[in-house]
Amino acid sequence: MTPTDRPRLAVRSPADLIAAVPYLLGFHPADSVVVVAMRGRQVVFAARADLPPPAADPQPAARHLAGVISRQGAGAATVVGYGPASRVTPTVDAVGEALGEAGLLVLDALRVTDGRWWSYLCIEPDCCPPDGTPYDPGASEVSAAAVFAGQVALPDRAALTAQVAPFDGPVRVAMRQATARARRRLAALTEEADETPPVGGRSVRSAGVAALRVALRRHRRGERLTDDEAAWLTVLLTRLPVRDHAWERTDGRDADISLWTDVLRRAEPELTAAPGSLLAFAAWRAGLGALAAVALERVLATHPDYSLALLLDDLLRRGVPPSELDGWPAVGLPGVIRRRARRRGVSRRTI
Repeated sequence: MTPTDRPRLAVRSPADLIAAVPYLLGFHPADSVVVVAMRGRQVVFAARADLPPPAADPQPAARHLAGVISRQGAGAATVVGYGPASRVTPTVDAVGEALGEAGLLVLDALRVTDGRWWSYLCIEPDCCPPDGTPYDPGASEVSAAAVFAGQVALPDRAALTAQVAPFDGPVRVAMRQATARARRRLAALTEEADETPPVGGRSVRSAGVAALRVALRRHRRGERLTDDEAAWLTVLLTRLPVRDHAWERTDGRDADISLWTDVLRRAEPELTAAPGSLLAFAAWRAGLGALAAVALERVLATHPDYSLALLLDDLLRRGVPPSELDGWPAVGLPGVIRRRARRRGVSRRTI
């Protein structure tokens, strides 16, 4: 689910919309159904789901997508299916029907495959020939404008997943050794201060505050943490006061996304829950719903009961706009968010 808080793209035709979709999602979809929501003449949201398996009922996925879109305050939408007609047609029909029942106007319903597109709503052979209309997304002005604005469309969702995959080889060996040193360091710190896990006390929180300050400062300068710094941060994040402090100071800034992506990929498997959830939160706040989704998938595959990941996964699946948490969320009990005053001088991206 992707809010479109990005430079506006001029969409004047179905071909333009098809060219824009990969930049709205962050990757080129395949075997997917995508709903592009409009408010007035502005694209405000793009939601994607996998096509149901052959012979499966498309209604549950259709109702879910319609519910997500209706929560965006959109008045109209276009449905685009990617794949063979046998799988796309029943899904696009079901989504269009569900959108209509939710009170949204369906502007168009399209199928895209093998460099051609078809409209389910247009019956004029002059503009919508039965053999489909060829298109070249690389030659589109929309694609050129998106690239010029710095937007990226990865080849597929697998390429996006690879961006949060763990590092292997020498990096993994070095991080395993650094994490062992960090665990001994934390044990010595808690023993000296007579503090107990999993919460710890003032000394652990102070160490976490200091480690996070260094990490954020480094990434804002375009620098990378050393192995020992990254490992120390991953170990400290297992303590809830440290994790919550990091959550309070994470937003949709590029430096936040860069930091938590790097820490997630370098973290030992048992320590990925906090950095992966923080990356998901930062990506969601930035309008990068697809990146948030793959980060959460990685966390929940290893830590299925991690409360922050479950909370963010629920927000993402329900299509809750990031703007609903404007005002810099403060964290109380795990999984509970309350608002606090916006910090001065900090720009906020909204949908």
